[in-house]
Amino acid sequence: MHAVAPTSFELGAGSFTALVGPSGCGKTTLLRILGGLEQPDRGRVERNAGGIGFCFQEPRLLGWRSVLDNVALPLELRDVPREERHARAADALRWVQLDEAADRHPHQLSGGMKMRAALARALVADPGLLLLDEPFGALDEVTRHELDEALRRLFEERRVTTVLVTHSLPEAVFLAERVLVFSPRPARIVADLETPAGSRGPSSFTDPAFNDVVRAASEALYGAIAEARR
Repeated sequence: MHAVAPTSFELGAGSFTALVGPSGCGKTTLLRILGGLEQPDRGRVERNAGGIGFCFQEPRLLGWRSVLDNVALPLELRDVPREERHARAADALRWVQLDEAADRHPHQLSGGMKMRAALARALVADPGLLLLDEPFGALDEVTRHELDEALRRLFEERRVTTVLVTHSLPEAVFLAERVLVFSPRPARIVADLETPAGSRGPSSFTDPAFNDVVRAASEALYGAIAEARR
């Protein structure tokens, strides 16, 4: 399968970029290439960002481990001493406002809480690059918006270089500073859009500048789909 067409872009340190496009167009393949989980047939990825944190579409928590130990797992795999890794995992749970659930097990968590734990696990090792593959796509609208706001606050505080794959254009514009719109497979960039500067909040969704970017992304996306069907 030819998943990604020849494409090139740069990610600035401390930036937040969203990748949007039709289902199955190659966005996740591109994200996995960025994270080193897959290798491109040609071309290369140059990274100067240090470690990588990856948050998948499903939380992928280990059912027999507590939330704290699930979050601490990346540090355990690096042989970080138990006391230190637990302290850092507890900090990561506070970042995502889940510290009260540290001693619970995954079956005791709601879907939103599981994704908070997965996000904490991706952040616990202080990655230089955070890759998010539709982490909130399966959640209800209210929970998804709460987690979007939490993620945006985390980004503004920590400024980790972040790449998000999403099907939601409003979510992409709400979270990211830059939105790359891709065509149907093989994915190629059809629009590279900057989002409004500044903090985000509920009023963002009624901001004309915000909606102008959502409209531009929609026009580029559906224009590319129409072109592919000709």
